Amino acid sequence: MRIGEVADKAGVSVRALRYYEEQDLLPASRGPGGQRYYPDTAVARVRLIQQLYAAGLPSRVVREVLPCVDSGAKEASPALLEQLEAEQIRIDQQISDLHAVRDRLAGVIALSRDPDADCTYLR
Repeated sequence: MRIGEVADKAGVSVRALRYYEEQDLLPASRGPGGQRYYPDTAVARVRLIQQLYAAGLPSRVVREVLPCVDSGAKEASPALLEQLEAEQIRIDQQISDLHAVRDRLAGVIALSRDPDADCTYLR
């Protein structure tokens, strides 16, 4: 696939794909005119990269994780596993915090719809 096609299907910019290539996250081959060509798996890989970035992982860690994903996690070092476990704990805490914020927002919404309701649970 050409770069524009991957960008469209993955919902990212062409610039993002070039960055992923520069960071050794997304392999591309070059055609005779220097045009980039990506394998059919590129869209799924870009989506995974986006998810890992959205989770707060830096490029360095994403670069280490991708070979593990490619091989079925057979290449993960103990240090990488420890780092990923720490990231998982951090993400779990973020999820917990987001649930608490969502619940407080739900309370504010409920109170705004019924001003006579008890709002002590919002404190």
